[in-house]
Amino acid sequence: PYEEDPTRGKDRPVLVIGLEADGVLALQMTSKDHDRDAEQEASVGRFWMDIGTGSWDSERRPSEVRLNRLLRLSTDSIRRDGGKITADLLAEVLAATRPYLD
Repeated sequence: PYEEDPTRGKDRPVLVIGLEADGVLALQMTSKDHDRDAEQEASVGRFWMDIGTGSWDSERRPSEVRLNRLLRLSTDSIRRDGGKITADLLAEVLAATRPYLD
């Protein structure tokens, strides 16, 4: 669901943060380190948060979520469950996301 050609079918990781009647609410995930260029990212309207490593990445690379881009996805578009985060980390992500999505 990112900027790439949707007909190519490339899977992209997301962090599911909520449920809707017809799908889920999610945030874009990446293993690219945006902390190195946080100022540049913010200048073009992208804000990120580190969420650490987890089973969602087979190489266990540190991951980040984009805080200011809420994705609404149908449950049919989700191909697999890549892993889970703790309830505490989810609460941190939701708190960090709130200012960007209100």
